[in-house]
Amino acid sequence: MSDYLKNTSALLDADFDDLRQILLKLIAKYAYKEGDFVLSSGASSPYYINCKQVTLRADGALVIGRLLCNLLSEDTVAVAGLTLGADPIVSAVSLVSALENKPIPGLIIRKKPKGHGTKAYIEGPSLEPVAKVVVLEDVVTTGKSALQAVERLQDAGYQVTEIISLVDRKQGGAELYQSQGLKFRALFDITEVQGYAS
Repeated sequence: MSDYLKNTSALLDADFDDLRQILLKLIAKYAYKEGDFVLSSGASSPYYINCKQVTLRADGALVIGRLLCNLLSEDTVAVAGLTLGADPIVSAVSLVSALENKPIPGLIIRKKPKGHGTKAYIEGPSLEPVAKVVVLEDVVTTGKSALQAVERLQDAGYQVTEIISLVDRKQGGAELYQSQGLKFRALFDITEVQGYAS
């Protein structure tokens, strides 16, 4: 059992900088691996970050929810992300926002439309047209996954101007978002994770 899970109240009371350090420790310990890997883009990599090892932990979800809620602007109507990596992040932020009395719904974006019923790409509550939605991501490499979510949301009439990620691998994602006029923030870049993991 994680030390943090033994004292959940400490996570509820911790400030942003402390929460960020806790999350960095969790990512370095559980999500970061070195070896010979093939990424979803098809590129080879000497390391891999599987953030689901952290986002699906109780303490990881709580820390992530608190950190990302803190980064959302007051006019954010909802958070969203492309399945599967963003699913637990979106859920964590939505839950923590309710605990903080600022409830924000979450939307999950399918990679392919639902095969039956509504055949929708977007799952979650219906929002007013031009509602401001922030896209969340676990790890950004080329940036194409989160951009796919942005495009689906914009096609549905929502306003999307920002993407927030847990980790930026610094392999072109930020530049892609900038070229599309999107604001991008990451809690960590890869050098911070690698520095902590070494």
